Amino acid sequence: MNKLAPSSRRAALARGLACITVLAAGCLGGPALAWEPTKPVEFIVPAGTGGGADQMARLIQGIVVKHKLMKESMIVVNKSGGAGAEGFLDVKEAKGNPNKIIITLSNLFTTPMATGVPFNWKDLTPVTMMALDQFVLWVNADTPYKTAKDYIDAVKAAGPSKMKMGGTGSKQEDQIITVGIEKAAGVKFIYVPFKGGGDVAVQLVGGHIDSSVNNPVEAVAQWRAGKLRPLCVFDSERMPYKAKVTDTMAWGDIPTCKEAGIPTDYVMLRGIFMAPGVTPDEVAFYSDLLKKVRETPEWKDFMEKGAFNATALSGPEFVKWLTAAEATHKQLMTEAGFLAK
Repeated sequence: MNKLAPSSRRAALARGLACITVLAAGCLGGPALAWEPTKPVEFIVPAGTGGGADQMARLIQGIVVKHKLMKESMIVVNKSGGAGAEGFLDVKEAKGNPNKIIITLSNLFTTPMATGVPFNWKDLTPVTMMALDQFVLWVNADTPYKTAKDYIDAVKAAGPSKMKMGGTGSKQEDQIITVGIEKAAGVKFIYVPFKGGGDVAVQLVGGHIDSSVNNPVEAVAQWRAGKLRPLCVFDSERMPYKAKVTDTMAWGDIPTCKEAGIPTDYVMLRGIFMAPGVTPDEVAFYSDLLKKVRETPEWKDFMEKGAFNATALSGPEFVKWLTAAEATHKQLMTEAGFLAK
């Protein structure tokens, strides 16, 4: 029987322990990850710059870089043409390409319904819901309207199609909510579409429109600066955030629109998808990456400052949510008369 020298025995023992430690990765030199990108990842935003989706995508990009969560770089590319159809079709056509991801808002549902473009969310591979975004009814802070009732009364007094509601895109979330307000309150706006939520906030500050239904993150800077005033939030309950945004108000101080006499609510998806035909290992990489993103202090700070509903879903739960949301949007789009002929 051959006996090993003490030093050889120690070396053999060390190799054995190393094998046990990395067994899941494969003892014979297997990679620590089943798959990871080997070239830069293109991160598509199917909307304009400055809006909520654009801000979230660039934050994710920054967190990934800061915390070294991925070896390859992540490049944000805005493809807003056709109400986001340009971005969706680009990813749909990138079948089997794991180096391309897309952040979605609810135009994932509304764009194909309104335009008839050959696209459905099932053409993509769902990865994860990052959050749900709120909508707030905003007015210029120089106007006399202190409550949603004040503003709706003024809209009624002005008469049908006299007051301008600004929003992102046509026949998308902002216009759906505008139609919801019109039906709930018995008013009629002139709806003015812009490329992104950043543009909408600037137009409202400039007095070129009378109100908007921007996401919190799209108008918080102007609110903090005393240029805009929030009147109500389109959700079933108030936002949970208690930290003061201005000297006098927190997000949680904004009443729901139902409380304010406008019984309508709407929340928007912020989700990440991949191209069709990617592998489970490739999906798992991004799911894990985005879970790490959500655990960072920067993400948690962004959730609070932007007053997001921080719900996160993946796998079958996410698919179930998407299926229900598609049905809801079809109903809303039908009621609003926005479906493509």
